[in-house]
Amino acid sequence: MFSQYDLQTRQMLTGNLLLVGCCVFYLAWWLIAFKPEGAIKGMKSGWLLIPAFLFGLAAVVQIVRGSSVDGQAALLPRTAVLVGGVAAYVVLLAATSIILNRQVTTELFLIVGWTVLMFLEVNGLFALGHYSRPTAITVLVITVLAAIVSLVCYLLYYNLDSVKGYVDGMIPLLLVAVMMIAVTVSVVCSK
Repeated sequence: MFSQYDLQTRQMLTGNLLLVGCCVFYLAWWLIAFKPEGAIKGMKSGWLLIPAFLFGLAAVVQIVRGSSVDGQAALLPRTAVLVGGVAAYVVLLAATSIILNRQVTTELFLIVGWTVLMFLEVNGLFALGHYSRPTAITVLVITVLAAIVSLVCYLLYYNLDSVKGYVDGMIPLLLVAVMMIAVTVSVVCSK
């Protein structure tokens, strides 16, 4: 599918599509398991999380492998991105659970993990020459904004009625899918 690209670029682009697939399955589960009326619970809907997990795991492996650009100039040090991600998660975990009394759920880990993954990918795309410095910085800023919106949704969820919470829970998934498609299209169209 992406045969005209080097291996690392192909891995990142494939990872993007896999992450879109993850979002599709996760969103399908959300749509039927959290419907305000007539929700389908248990394994009748829960099985959708299995392909979501498998697509997501495969996406992470592909993007991490592809974004490893040893010996090339990256925008940010890879170690700083990883350490920053761990630090951000610990701070957000403490702030949301202890200070804001928000029940801890997997979504916080997913929001921070996706943000780190995007930073690694943008680093890789910059190092491989697919993104200029201004483009890379723009994508990183949009990533941070998407993460902030997702975090706001995370914080609001338990304070919303069932209909608003239902919509609120979809927003981060849609943002991730749109971002992954936009990054893929930006690379493919730049050739």
